[in-house]
Amino acid sequence: MVPSDDNCLIIAGCVTRPSETRYSPAGLPIVRFVLEHHSRQIEAGIPRQARCRIVVLACGKRLAEAAGQLAPGSLIKVRGFISRANHRRGEARLILHAQCIEPLDIPE
Repeated sequence: MVPSDDNCLIIAGCVTRPSETRYSPAGLPIVRFVLEHHSRQIEAGIPRQARCRIVVLACGKRLAEAAGQLAPGSLIKVRGFISRANHRRGEARLILHAQCIEPLDIPE
């Protein structure tokens, strides 16, 4: 166990495919979608391209409703915490559990 409870990820990106909705045994809506991120970052004084895809889960009525309305191509910023996915093959895939989803305005 880590001595701190710090676990926060804020990432902006594009929704890559339609969201999927399911319900927990208690009837809680859970929406799943994939977010793709591309940016230019500075590492050790050198610019580099940063790219990743991450699965996002939005649980609860308010967040699931907002996430369920996201269309592929939507630009958003997500804040939440990361956890390991439950995969059968022991893969260490991370999932972002959303706590806040914000649409991003596209400058014209």
